[in-house]
Amino acid sequence: MPNFLGTPQPPDDSRSIPSKETIGTYTSYLDAQKAVDYLADHQFQVRLVSIVGNRLKKVERVTGRLSYPRVALSGTLTGMWFGLFVGVLLSFFSSSGGFVSIVTFVLMGAALFMLFGIVNYALQRGKRDFTSTSGVLASSYDVIVARQMAGEARRLLQQLP
Repeated sequence: MPNFLGTPQPPDDSRSIPSKETIGTYTSYLDAQKAVDYLADHQFQVRLVSIVGNRLKKVERVTGRLSYPRVALSGTLTGMWFGLFVGVLLSFFSSSGGFVSIVTFVLMGAALFMLFGIVNYALQRGKRDFTSTSGVLASSYDVIVARQMAGEARRLLQQLP
């Protein structure tokens, strides 16, 4: 497919599933990573290897309950960090009162972020009263390699302790 200048672009390999041969299936990503690392340690051409996750699931883990005090505290702490960053950055360009301007920005950041956090939480009207983290997990992981190198890779992986 040509780009905006009209020159053809090579296909983007990162957006397609490689058509290679499976040399091992693992229940955890760390085990699949260990196999690829073993191949790399034994001078195998690891640029020919891919790890493919199968049967992907999005997992959201609830980490706590939200309340006005928790939202206010979280906003305050985030604002203090942001204010500290801005204050330190601007103190480099200030000719006087570096410490005072840093403290001022820390306090202003804390107040503004606390206010924005509380207003945002109030506007949700209880639709999401919890905090969480989310990620994508696979049921299994296949280590795949180019067909012409599959035999060599299997031979090496049989020696994996």
